[in-house]
Amino acid sequence: MTNPFLTLDRASLSLPDGRILFSDLDLHLDGRPTGLVGRNGVGKSVLARLLAGEVEPTAGKRAASGRVHYLPQQIRVPPGATVASLAGVDGPLDALARIEAGSADVRDFDALGDRWDIRQQLAQALDAQGLPGLAPDRAADTLSGGEAMRVALAGAFLSEADFLILDEPSNHLDAPQRQRLHAQLAQWQNGLLVISHDRRLLDTFARIEELSPHGLRTYGGGYGFYAARKDEEQAQAQRELEQTKAAVQRQERALREQRERQQRRQARGNRDARDANQAPILMGLRKDRSEDSAGRFAARQQAAREQLGAQLREAARRQEPTVELALFAPDATSAQDRIALRLEDAVLPFVPATAHGVNLSITGRQRIGITGANGSGKSTLLKVLAGQVPPLSGRRRAHVPVAWLDQRLAGLDPDASVLAQLREANPDAGEAALRTRLALLGLDAGHIDGPSAKLSGGERLKAALACVMYAAQPAGLLLLDEPGNHLDLAGLEALESMLRQYRGALAVVSHDEALLERLDLTHRLHLLRESWALSLA
Repeated sequence: MTNPFLTLDRASLSLPDGRILFSDLDLHLDGRPTGLVGRNGVGKSVLARLLAGEVEPTAGKRAASGRVHYLPQQIRVPPGATVASLAGVDGPLDALARIEAGSADVRDFDALGDRWDIRQQLAQALDAQGLPGLAPDRAADTLSGGEAMRVALAGAFLSEADFLILDEPSNHLDAPQRQRLHAQLAQWQNGLLVISHDRRLLDTFARIEELSPHGLRTYGGGYGFYAARKDEEQAQAQRELEQTKAAVQRQERALREQRERQQRRQARGNRDARDANQAPILMGLRKDRSEDSAGRFAARQQAAREQLGAQLREAARRQEPTVELALFAPDATSAQDRIALRLEDAVLPFVPATAHGVNLSITGRQRIGITGANGSGKSTLLKVLAGQVPPLSGRRRAHVPVAWLDQRLAGLDPDASVLAQLREANPDAGEAALRTRLALLGLDAGHIDGPSAKLSGGERLKAALACVMYAAQPAGLLLLDEPGNHLDLAGLEALESMLRQYRGALAVVSHDEALLERLDLTHRLHLLRESWALSLA
């Protein structure tokens, strides 16, 4: 289709419990590739389903120019699914097989349409996703999560849809796979909407749509333009808020002075009336007029205050809440050149054997970004560094306390509160001090007194960091495995801020180059299946 479009006209959506998630949303998407951003929990995935036609608005309208293909963030593999069915091409493939076997059923020809080369198309699409030779009839439940996502992506590009909606498609993809995805999306000719926190990907789009509790806002250009405009808007909103506060204070003073003058005039009038020895009936009439005048005056003042309050609330609404995060972890390494941990000829389990074992020395202030293709052993290396699994041969020597945060934050007890777990890690610290430090990480009483399972991904990450940073023996070496997964853009910026403040040794596995570039790395360790390369950052 030449001019694809997807629109919402005053669309609203209420949740089953009656809460309103969206209200009066207007949106017009055309052929320009568009990124959808917003804080976690604001409803981006629900909005994507609404646009895809999977959810009906409770009010308003949704319209599309043609067929929409929607790829959710979590790929569900139904029982009995194959690679072909996960890619959405099992119908045409089965029809082709029946026709080749002699079928003349018109339904088979209708199902196949003009896709006589569907086998070749699927093979090429899988190859483009780095899955060459994957059999269409292979059971889908034998695939890893990343492989299932790539098969689903292959199906999305084969769909020939008029509009493609992808929800966090780069999650769990390594750097080469992300590069392939970026290139494929750049070649997509029809409508495209992508929910993502991949800043490199967002920077390639023609516009950004931001979803917030106030609705949708459009920004022309990619992520860089969006981020710059957001900074400008927030600076302007802060200036307007300060100006409005000053105006409110000036007008409050003026109202107070006006009230005091009114009270003085009224008191003077009462004295004059008494001194003039007026008749009681005249005194009563004068009192009534005075009270009526005072009532009108009070009503005018109340109206003025309400107007000022509305102006102040509107100025505050435009100012998005921001929390300056502070990480006060003790300087666990006394000298920058001190060895924090050393691997000597360590042979890693679960990864292809290399010609030599791994030799790696991490010093007290070294900050290493670890990259490499999926399956190259990045997570296994972190487990060996953390002492979670022993090397097959060779030695590991740790000279400082080591903390390891895996992708699922398994060290954080979902049933216990953050405060209880932090008290257990540091029983000698006072509760008030611990609460203060958690608050400086953006975790107030509402977050730290209940089960940690109820926290968002970003909040759980902060809690896990606090438990290792503020322990009685704080970590001198911090190991993080894909810490940016499932964080929104605000969460990523908060994580980067916290990690820049950490003063110990740091090793981070991540496919997010934008995140790694913001961590003040000293070295890069790139893992290949056959070799390892450590270089200056």
